[in-house]
Amino acid sequence: MSDVVIGGHHFDTKKLTAMGVLVSLGIVFGDIGTSPLYVMKAIVNARKEGGNLPFDEYIEGALSCIIWTLTLQTTLKYVIIALRADNKGEGGILSLYSLVKRLKKKWLYLVAIVGGATLVADSVITPSLTVMSAVEGLQIFNPETPVVAITLIILAIVFFIQQFGTSSIGKFFGPVMVVWFLTLGVFGSLHIFDHVEILKSFSPYYAYNLITHSPSAIVIMGAVFLCTTGAEALYSDLGHCGKQNIRVSWVFVKIMLILNYLGQGAWLLDNHHLVAQGINPMFGIMPVWAILPGVILATAAAIIASQSVITGSFTMFSEAMSISFWPNQQIDYPSGIKGQMYIPRINWGLMVLCFIVVIYFQHSELMEAAYGLTITITMLMTTTLLFYWLNRSRVNKFFAFGFLVLYLFIELGFFYANVIKFFDGGWLTIVLGGFIAVCMYAWYNGRLIKAKFIKFVKLDQYVPIIKDLKLDETIPKYATNLAFLSRAKKDDEIESKIIYSILRKQPKRADHYFILNIVNQEDPFTFKYTIDEIMPGTIYRINFLLGFKIDRRINDYFDQVLADMMEEGSIPSRSSHPSLRAYNIPPDLKYIIIDNTYINDTLLTVKEKMTLNIYNFVKYIGSDDFKAWGVSAHNVVVESAPLLDQKVVTKKLQQVEFKHYNS
Repeated sequence: MSDVVIGGHHFDTKKLTAMGVLVSLGIVFGDIGTSPLYVMKAIVNARKEGGNLPFDEYIEGALSCIIWTLTLQTTLKYVIIALRADNKGEGGILSLYSLVKRLKKKWLYLVAIVGGATLVADSVITPSLTVMSAVEGLQIFNPETPVVAITLIILAIVFFIQQFGTSSIGKFFGPVMVVWFLTLGVFGSLHIFDHVEILKSFSPYYAYNLITHSPSAIVIMGAVFLCTTGAEALYSDLGHCGKQNIRVSWVFVKIMLILNYLGQGAWLLDNHHLVAQGINPMFGIMPVWAILPGVILATAAAIIASQSVITGSFTMFSEAMSISFWPNQQIDYPSGIKGQMYIPRINWGLMVLCFIVVIYFQHSELMEAAYGLTITITMLMTTTLLFYWLNRSRVNKFFAFGFLVLYLFIELGFFYANVIKFFDGGWLTIVLGGFIAVCMYAWYNGRLIKAKFIKFVKLDQYVPIIKDLKLDETIPKYATNLAFLSRAKKDDEIESKIIYSILRKQPKRADHYFILNIVNQEDPFTFKYTIDEIMPGTIYRINFLLGFKIDRRINDYFDQVLADMMEEGSIPSRSSHPSLRAYNIPPDLKYIIIDNTYINDTLLTVKEKMTLNIYNFVKYIGSDDFKAWGVSAHNVVVESAPLLDQKVVTKKLQQVEFKHYNS
């Protein structure tokens, strides 16, 4: 599926188009495009840790580190290499995992879980930091500006509007970001000529000189890393714009970013003392008349960056659901556009976490300590998966190994530079990312543990019994059409708990029995179904072949299937009851969801018990089964069923006496 609709515009992501480039600027580069708001300020603050380099050499070395980080990390790794690793046009670490999960490396799922969890943690700090950094520009006019309150209000508005979709405002993202990047480049260029020698920063020698001669080099590299934190989001947004559009727009973005960083560096050579007074170099390079419009534009860019991160989180969690890393949750498509989704619980959860971050840190420079640590972990996980993808793609093994060594060296260095900030705030994102990773691990393995105890039976052997049940008029008819939700992977099997529900819990006589099954597809936009007739005119298996970007509205889809079957004459289109059939009333339909299956604790190891305890907690985070499957609650019966074949090693209870009493 290559046709995408963004903000009311239609374009083919496989082709290079002006609209595709514009949309890329609007939704792909928001995160990395707002980095100039805090990178140079963080670099100046990092020098407070100590250093013996003259300030001009320090700035030139820092700028050289920025230029080569953007070149090696963003351009080479992500724009040139990672964008090739697309899963049917989709990108991101979980899509990358889908490409390599068939390799005989079972532990790779742990890499994907850690990478996905830390990416979510980064998605919490990004909106908080970018919005607050922009709002802090108002303190130039009024030092008493209530930055925290304004930041919370803006974030609340951003999260609130998610439920209505962004198609109406999405069309403005591209033009706003074009203006933003031009503003970065123009105002940066105006100051380069104040100190033309700043252009020496293009030489990697100055980066080497800084790293080897500054005792605070590790702290400095932690600040430098902030310039590339949006690279992972760039890869995740591949499906929205296509690799060609992203690559072309990145050329423009990179030029504007470097011009701005150079301009800030030149300005700092004369005005670095103003940073201690609370002046952000980003706004310091602007003329006085441009500061207020600049703050407004920066706030708009920060909102767009936040919007991109939030929608990216929705995509990541939908991918996680499709590969059993996260419980099924209700997904809405408020704009009526396939690729644009909204997950209510994720949205409000992210909002609460952003509020906590803003209230806890109070100032953007304190957030910088928490920012970057988790994303370095995500990048390390992406590097690992890309190495296996390169091997799977049969590229030169020396190239693949060289790629792994180079980026492990770079990213482990950045990780060390960020991990030293653990107690300064980095712990917060690590705790959040760790919590999400534990939940993902427990959900993935909890399902496997439960699957060991769920008995599957051959459906064919129960066909004669169900046939007789259907004809037994001594049993009240339970429903005309009776649908069960199943997760059996083999077409000829069914969970024994479904048979238990039909035959033993309460005999359920029906005219037609439907076994509904969702088969997740690697193609994100697959939207098909198949019908297998198990027993002519009575038992049918319906397989919904759905990609992860397709909503799980099984109620609506099954209604379409029934309509198709009625049109074909496979099933009656009117009620089986004469009084209702005379008035052309459609047949009734009831869904059965078997929610819980009891597992005896004595059958579990300590690790399995702990995993299932966390699994049960995570289950509450997800939606009820009938909501997750998109089934209306009015015609759903939720049941529980025991495991019928649990063999517990225990002594047999001995009968000692049986008394008969005469009446």
